[in-house]
Amino acid sequence: MGTEAYILGGIALLVGLIVGYMLERVRLGASYRTKDQMLEDGKREAEAIRKNGEIAAKEEVLKRREQLEAELSKQRNEIRDLERKMDKRESTLEDLQENVTKRERMIESMQNRLTERLKTAERRETELTRILKQEQEELYKISGLKKEQAVERLLDRVKTELRNETGQLILKHEAEIKETCDSKAREIIGMAVQRYASAHTSEITVSSIDIPSDEMKGRIIGREGRNIRTFEKLTGVDVIVDDTPGVVIISSFDSVRREIGKMAMQRLIQDGRIHPTRIEEIVTECQKEIDERIMRLGQEAAQEAGVPGLHEKLIQLMGRLNFRVSYSQNVLRHSIEVAHLTGMMAEQLGLDGDLARRCGFTHDIGKAADHEMEGGHPAIGADLLKRYSEGEEVVHSAAGHHDDIRPDYIYTVLVAAADAISAARPGARRETLEKYAKRLEELEGLVCGFPGVEQCYAVQAGREVRVIVDPRDVNDREAAALAREIAKAVEENLTYPGEVKVAVMRETRSVEYAR
Repeated sequence: MGTEAYILGGIALLVGLIVGYMLERVRLGASYRTKDQMLEDGKREAEAIRKNGEIAAKEEVLKRREQLEAELSKQRNEIRDLERKMDKRESTLEDLQENVTKRERMIESMQNRLTERLKTAERRETELTRILKQEQEELYKISGLKKEQAVERLLDRVKTELRNETGQLILKHEAEIKETCDSKAREIIGMAVQRYASAHTSEITVSSIDIPSDEMKGRIIGREGRNIRTFEKLTGVDVIVDDTPGVVIISSFDSVRREIGKMAMQRLIQDGRIHPTRIEEIVTECQKEIDERIMRLGQEAAQEAGVPGLHEKLIQLMGRLNFRVSYSQNVLRHSIEVAHLTGMMAEQLGLDGDLARRCGFTHDIGKAADHEMEGGHPAIGADLLKRYSEGEEVVHSAAGHHDDIRPDYIYTVLVAAADAISAARPGARRETLEKYAKRLEELEGLVCGFPGVEQCYAVQAGREVRVIVDPRDVNDREAAALAREIAKAVEENLTYPGEVKVAVMRETRSVEYAR
């Protein structure tokens, strides 16, 4: 059994080897067949790719050929268009050249004709000169005069005739121009006055204040009169407390002071606390409000007069004119009147109405600062306007509206005319009040010139002047001497009815703070 098993195992091994060998041969044969097939397939694919490449190349060549042919066709068309344009331009140039040639021939022909005419004119001129010379010689022989004498007589005769005719024409035209100008001036001024109708104004020097009861009068006066003295000292007005029931009167020639005094008194009456410290606080507040009111009045007046763009300082000065009167006429209202009248007359003459209104509105601005600067209000106003960059016409109108200088601008003449119209209309001015105010201003100006004087107020219609001095500079003895000096200066320099009381007030305050 063991031998048979070995034999069977060897036979099985041999059969396995034979079968494996056969299988390997079969696999290798299949591999050979697959390689050949792959080669054959690769050749076929390469041939197909080659053919496809040739076809694509041919298509690309055909496509490029078509593109080149299209571009060539386009270029041929452009060349043909250019050729047609060149042909057209050439034809046009030929036509132009032919026209130029024709014109040259025409010009040459005209030159020839002109040359012939010039020669003919020269021959005629020569002939005329010869004939005139012969006639002159004949005239000299007949008249027995030489050439120079004949010319002189002829010129004298012509001069005499021309002088007579010229004089007659000048007189005739002067009469016509004067008549026309007078008529036109009356028409312009009359129309301006008719178009602008302003209310008549009159200024007063006292203000009445109603009080709730007569008991308030005692509080206004204060203990031993200290309240009323403090009030009058701070405001520079007269407070008149008389037997008239329910009324206290504030009196001052200066309308700004009077307005501050009136406002302060009304507030003190409403407040009820009337003592020196409260009076000082109220007066300070009222002075500040009056400054703001002055600015507002100036702005409103500039808007009413149609004068935009004024400098802030000029507007403030114009607002101060609301508290200035000239022969009882409110100067701010007068300035607005002059602005409108000047603008109307300028527009009728074809001039700049806006510039004319500006000239008329600011012509009296110097009156707002004549107490601070030396000189008349025209010169002061011109200096202020020039300082704040106003134009030459505006400056010249302020300087020359009273004929102080020769008028170089037509606007100055119009402003002077409008100023005269505004001042001369019925009810505009009263000379008495102006003289009265001027006398009081002179009194205050004289007293303020003494050393040590802080403030001075003319009150009681000029019958009293209150002088407030600095207690550090003036003692009691010097105050008495100062009062005598002021009284003497008033006697020597001013003219006034009756007598003037000089009251020198010296006050010392000691202030400490408890902390």
